[in-house]
Amino acid sequence: MDEKVLNKSKNGMAMLLLTLLLYAVAIAAMIIGGSGSQSPWGIALFVIGFVYALTGWILFCGLKVLRPQEALVLTLFGKYIGTLKEEGFYWVNPFCTAFNPAAKTKLKQSGDVDGSAGGLLQLSAGSQGASAQVSAGDNKKISLKIMTLNNSRQKINDCLGNPVEIGIAVMWRVTDTAKAVFNVDNYKEYLSLQCDSALRNIVRLYPYDVAENVDTTGDGQADEGSLRGSSEVVAERIRKEIQSKVDKAGLEIIEARITYLAYAPEIAAVMLQRQQASAIIDARKMIVDGAVGMVEMALDRLSEKQVVELDEERKAAMVSNLLVVLCGNRDAQPIVNSGSLY
Repeated sequence: MDEKVLNKSKNGMAMLLLTLLLYAVAIAAMIIGGSGSQSPWGIALFVIGFVYALTGWILFCGLKVLRPQEALVLTLFGKYIGTLKEEGFYWVNPFCTAFNPAAKTKLKQSGDVDGSAGGLLQLSAGSQGASAQVSAGDNKKISLKIMTLNNSRQKINDCLGNPVEIGIAVMWRVTDTAKAVFNVDNYKEYLSLQCDSALRNIVRLYPYDVAENVDTTGDGQADEGSLRGSSEVVAERIRKEIQSKVDKAGLEIIEARITYLAYAPEIAAVMLQRQQASAIIDARKMIVDGAVGMVEMALDRLSEKQVVELDEERKAAMVSNLLVVLCGNRDAQPIVNSGSLY
């Protein structure tokens, strides 16, 4: 269903004054008709004033006030007649009703929390997604502002089978009110569920950290993509995945960001030890490479300067001693040889 924007004149104030004026006239007619003689004109005047006094309030039902970045989807006896989008004071057909099936759903997100409403009832908007609240309020207006949905942390297995906990924040807004209201049952819960699904679909393609022989792009070649190192790429893929699912609901996903990322508690300690071991190995490798270079430089300099002539056995001993000194964890404590070298 396509959105139809109503370009109505902002005649709410004029209709309000006219309705109040007609009420004043009706009261005056009732007074004049009731205090006059029992002529047919007096009785008719009283009846007309009395009927309007009883039914004139219906005209007040057509008064609608819109603030900036708000919209009203109007239906007349079940038929969609259009959407009011521009801020102002309007008067529409009193029998038109505003329709918004997600009006009572309050996701815990920016711009969508009604703290004054009473009687809140918790409900789940996804397996572990953003929780929602049902409020006793009945505001049928649709917000067109940019809102941030802070999805709850989820436990998902990465491409290597390691459980990780991840949370995302999604910036979104309503762009087509007709699709949002009529194409899905509740566009807020629908968005939350699609965020959960998209997050799982994308996270399971990546390892937590860079791993060998892992293809995260689908081109058949191993790459260095990871949740920790490619957060911008992962967030953009999540945004596109959500957008492809919510187009039919008239929603626009502006941005998606990873707000929390960590290994699940059951394997966090093991993965920390693995990272520490990897760091120690890398550090040792760098130390050994540097020590070998220094030993090689020392032997070359001694040979060039002809400081001392060393046979192969003495060179091996010297190399062994230098490597022990350079690669040791503690400061070396040298032993001075006061005798002959040979």
